[in-house]
Amino acid sequence: MLLEIIKKNQLVLGVTGGIATGKSTVTRMLKEMGAAVIDMDMIARQVVEPGYPALENIVEYFGKEVLSDDGSLDRKKLSKIVFSDPEKRKKLESFTHPRIYEEFFRQVNAIVGKDPNAVIQVETPLLIELNLQHLFDKIILVYAPRKEQIRRLTKRDGISEADAAQILAAQLPIDEKTKYADFVIRNEDSPEAAQKQVKELWDELKKLRSGK
Repeated sequence: MLLEIIKKNQLVLGVTGGIATGKSTVTRMLKEMGAAVIDMDMIARQVVEPGYPALENIVEYFGKEVLSDDGSLDRKKLSKIVFSDPEKRKKLESFTHPRIYEEFFRQVNAIVGKDPNAVIQVETPLLIELNLQHLFDKIILVYAPRKEQIRRLTKRDGISEADAAQILAAQLPIDEKTKYADFVIRNEDSPEAAQKQVKELWDELKKLRSGK
């Protein structure tokens, strides 16, 4: 298992935020400026695909009822089981987290092997909730006020404001997350305003990398 990131002159950034704050938009802007991208959600899905050891562990512990008819993991069924049972949730994490970290390290090292000076952004929605700050050189928070999050959620998902508020209540409040961030991109106005902030951030990141 890869236990650490090969340290060269790269800069590894954790990009996080709240639901409907525009994390993917900022990630895309940084990618266009030259940052490599790693998607932690994609890795989390990959490590529980059929044929991977984590899925075998999950089925052995939780039973075949967590599988879909095609043999893939039924994430909704599993979520219902672990949602209200901290012990089972910790057991699930013991199966998945080591594999997620291993793949994360592998991808970082592969990028650095090609470009020792890479700026690598890692989109991680639950970065703060899962205490993953130690994995990153800097934390970028994509921010939108709670009122704007609710407006976007109701429009995007066709749900009521009450339902949107309930979804937000299950997450760490966006204002609480700001204290963990090294950089905050405010994304409640126009795309042009966000683009300007990201460009300024990119210039700052290049200075940080050159000073490492």
